[in-house]
Amino acid sequence: MTDHTERRRYSRVDFGTTVTLSQNNEQCEADLLDISLNGFLINTPAHYRIDVTEPLQASIPLADDALIEMQVTLAHSSNEQLGFRCESIDIDSIGHLRRLVELNLPDEHAVERVLSELLRAG
Repeated sequence: MTDHTERRRYSRVDFGTTVTLSQNNEQCEADLLDISLNGFLINTPAHYRIDVTEPLQASIPLADDALIEMQVTLAHSSNEQLGFRCESIDIDSIGHLRRLVELNLPDEHAVERVLSELLRAG
């Protein structure tokens, strides 16, 4: 297990969709690789510009016309992938995200533990 994996406290689930990132009147789309209650990982878009000193708005569409919308900051980057940390999220979006994670975790109680950790950390 790598140091990066050992440091990860939030269960991540694979979820294939497109994320729209917006910042300073610019937008780009990218393929979502996985998501957690604390952030998400995407394939690095071909053309993008991010001001790392400013948050971005992320919109993640769900199958039922719902959206997960959150304010994020860049947590780590490589040539292939960008990882984002959730800085704020509205009540409807956290409900959608919680349900998404809940449905995809093998342990039905894991999402409660993760959500409790997230609330204590914030």
